[in-house]
This record gives sequence, C-alpha cells and structure tokens, in this order.
Amino acid sequence: MATSTLKKIVPENPAHIKAELLAKYPSKVARKRSKQIMINEAMENTTPEISANVRTTPGIITMRGCSYAGCKGVIMGPTRDVVNLVHGPIGCSFYAWLTRRNQTNAGADGENYMNYCFSTDMQDSDIIFGGEKKLEAAIQEAYDLFHPRSIAIFATCPVGLIGDDIHTVAKRMKEKLGDCNVFAFSCEGYKGVSQSAGHHIANNQIFRHIVGENDEVKPGKYKINLLGEYNIGGDGFEIDRILKKCGITNISTFSGNSTYDQFASCHTADLNAVMCHRSINYVADMLETKYGIPWVKVNFIGAAATAKSLRKIAGYFGEKELIDLVEAVIAEEMPDVEKAIADVRPRTQGKTAMMFLGGSRAHHYQELFKEMGMRVIAAGYEFAHRDDYEGRKVIPDLKVDADSRNIEEIEVFRDEAKYRERKTPEEIKALEDSGYKFKEYDGMAPDMEKDTLIIDDLNQYEAEKLVEMMKPDLFCGGIKEKYSIQKLGVPMKQLHSYDSGGPYAGFKGAINFYYEIDRLVNSKVWSYMKAPWQDNPQLSATYGWE
Repeated sequence: MATSTLKKIVPENPAHIKAELLAKYPSKVARKRSKQIMINEAMENTTPEISANVRTTPGIITMRGCSYAGCKGVIMGPTRDVVNLVHGPIGCSFYAWLTRRNQTNAGADGENYMNYCFSTDMQDSDIIFGGEKKLEAAIQEAYDLFHPRSIAIFATCPVGLIGDDIHTVAKRMKEKLGDCNVFAFSCEGYKGVSQSAGHHIANNQIFRHIVGENDEVKPGKYKINLLGEYNIGGDGFEIDRILKKCGITNISTFSGNSTYDQFASCHTADLNAVMCHRSINYVADMLETKYGIPWVKVNFIGAAATAKSLRKIAGYFGEKELIDLVEAVIAEEMPDVEKAIADVRPRTQGKTAMMFLGGSRAHHYQELFKEMGMRVIAAGYEFAHRDDYEGRKVIPDLKVDADSRNIEEIEVFRDEAKYRERKTPEEIKALEDSGYKFKEYDGMAPDMEKDTLIIDDLNQYEAEKLVEMMKPDLFCGGIKEKYSIQKLGVPMKQLHSYDSGGPYAGFKGAINFYYEIDRLVNSKVWSYMKAPWQDNPQLSATYGWE
C-alpha cells in the first residue's frame, strides 16, 4: 500500500524550526527574515515584537499581491453598481474578473457590473504616446452603454511609469457627463509594500468622493455599518441574515455586496462594526472623527465569535428589546451548531493546522478550528502591520518609513453639518467602565498558544519547508501555494476565495466549515500522493526522429 513519504524530520521545537527555515538564506537575508519569524510567548499584556509591513527581499517568491490587487480586487471588486475601469494592459484586468468569488444580489434595480471586465487594453503605442485619450474614450463608451451612477478608474504599473494624469481625465469626464461620479485611484502595483497599500488608497477615495452624499434617513432602529467584510462565497449574505433576524439594520457593508448608495449613506449609521482590522481600521477612525460614529471590533467567523459579536452590538445600543432578541436568535441557531460539532469533533480533535492568509483571516479562522478541537501550530499574514499581530497598543510606536509615506493620509475634520453625537461622553464612559471596549484590537499573537510560530510574509520555500518539518494535518492559504502543498501530501484549504465552498461566516457558515474540514483532514487520498519522480527518479526520453 502506498503511503506518504512526508515525515517530520525534526521535533516540534520552534527554535529548531526557525533555525532550519533561515539556514538556506544568505546571512543578510537571514537577519531580516529572522525578525519576521516570531516564536509566540503568549504573554498576557505584551507580545514579542515582530517585523511586518516591510518589502519582500528580491528573489524570494512571496505570496503577496500588489497595490492594484488590494484596491481593485479586494475593496472595489465587490461593489456591483460602480463600473470599475482598469487603465492598463489586459493582463491586469484578467485578475479583476471575479477571481475572488465576491457574490452579490443585483437588487430591485438590477444593476450589476461585477461580471464584466472593463479595460482600456493599453498597447505598446499607448505606452509610448500616452493613454489619456484612450482612457477618455473608454469612459465615454462605458457611460453610453450602461449609464452607471459612477465610474472608477484604476491605474496599473505602466500608467504610473508613463505619467498619465488619470485624475484630471476623471474630473474632466465627470463635468462632461454630469450625472456620473467619475473618480480615479493611483493604485499602481508597485506602490507600497503589498496589497495593504491598495486597501488604503481605495478607501481614501471612497471616503473622499462618495461617503456623506446621501443624508436620507434609512428605516431601522438599530443601524450599523459592517466594515471589512467582502462577501466571499456568500459570507455577507449569512451575516446579513443573522443581523436582520436580530432586528439590526446594516446600512452599509465595506464592501461585500455593496452599492454606491451604501457608501453614500454610511454616515447615517450609529455604530461601525469592524471585521477585517487591517483593510479598514482607518475608515472607522475617519467616520468617527467626521461624523461621530464609534467603532468596535467584531468577528463573525466562528459560532461562538458570532454570538459574542451580536451581544457586543446589542450591548452598545443597550436596549432590553434588542438584547433579548439577540439572545433568542443565538438560542435558536446554536443547537444545529452544537450538533455539527458533536458529530465532527471525534474525528477532528487534536488535528493540526497552519494558516497563512491576508486580512484578519489567519486570526479569525482560529475560532472555527478551536471549536473543532484542532490546534493552529503556525500562522501569519501576507500584508499585516505590527498592530495586526501585537494589537493597537503598538500603533503610537510604529515608524513611518518611505513606503508608508507613499500612501496618502487624509486629514479629516468634524463635519459640523452632519456630525452627530451617538452617545454622550457619560454614556461612553459608563459602557467602558462596565468592560465595553471601543477602538480595541489585541491582535493575533495573544490568542495563539505558547511556542507556536507566527511568520509574516511567508514565501513558497518556507511554506514547503514548514510542511516538511511539522507535517500539519491541514494547510490554509491562497491559490498560489495551493497545488505545491497538495503535492506534498497535505490537504490544502484555499481561504482567500474558498475555491467552490462557503459561506463560512455566521452560524450556518460554521457548520459548512466543520464538515468541509472534516472531509479534508480525514480523507485517505492524501496518503497516496506520490510524484512520479519519487517512484522513478531517472527520467528517460527519446528524440522525435528516433
């Protein structure tokens, strides 16, 4: 019977594993990478310092994306009624064509441009002579065909290098068209350290060009914005189902299943609930400064985390009617969750997992694994900053380097006409005195076990080396590393776009996740994975004419 050839070659000694990961690098590279590989000490009040948000060393095959990917693919991609026009070669636009599995509901108006790929398709001649006229013509064509509420323009690397002034073109076309908000993003792929820069650029422009446009008071008693949820695989649908069941109105999601009007109306909400801290925390701060909306950190990944987040939202509003309804919904949803856990846990208890993902997913999904009795032995982010690992307490100590200065920081002031105090200072203080935490995030490290590995910007070599040494039962990552990990005989769950799975958020999503992971880690097919050269390392060939 064929068995996997992959075995642990060293004991689970984190210092030994770290040394092995660094052994192959030149000394200068090893010193830099050493600061990005942290052995977690799981201390209560402080965590070891990790180096993050630094450029990947040239020559290393990173798992990161670019600024354009963060701006177009992550933030604006899920917005259905904004035409997203990519100014650049067609190759960049291919990525924008629903590769992240953002789902949407076209709604009563039927407007949905997500299944289209809009591009100026720049050629060599456009690079030489400039592409502004071509961009202007493309904007006009998109407007004539669809008459959208808004057209967003995205700059790719060549556009920044040749100096096309996309913002002037956007302004000129906005004035010409009249009823279409045309604006642009200088999100050239080379900007910043990773796709994190693109998130910041995208949200800055949304805040500048759309937020606050519509003052219409939307129906609903308990109104929130859900920030940092992108509706991969229908996660946003499940969260909205639960919120609606609890009587909570979601005014705007940034930016899963989102619309132009959601962004324009978000300043009318009474609380911001932040899911992905990395991609959106600065928007929450700006909404609070300009419009007076407080924010709290939530997590709808994991059944227990979902219940905790619902209680946190209800606790903010403080009305017995809402608190009782939330408890009733939790009581109704949890029996199915507990039944699923009881079914899968005997098969998943004690299994191990690794997670190297973007945003807050490498942290959030640990909740689901804990519910299944699985251990996360190594985790990290592709584009995190130190506060994502160590918590917001380190933000005042973060140094602003050249890469960070490259990303515009919007200076925001109180809007005297639209600012509204949601809670009095006395009410805020009373909540805080009772243990309620605003603008608080402790990061991933405190929630991980002692001596687990936390690795920033994992690369292809390190991923394969980690699997070779630690032999996890499951590896979670993105599409770039999916097949190389599977070839090592280890099941791999793609948690950026979920492959064909999901939703995994909320109560029903948790049940979906339990059974999918159960199938993965208990399938025997992985033990039969053996590359042809492992059976017969001698390759033979003949010439075509023989």
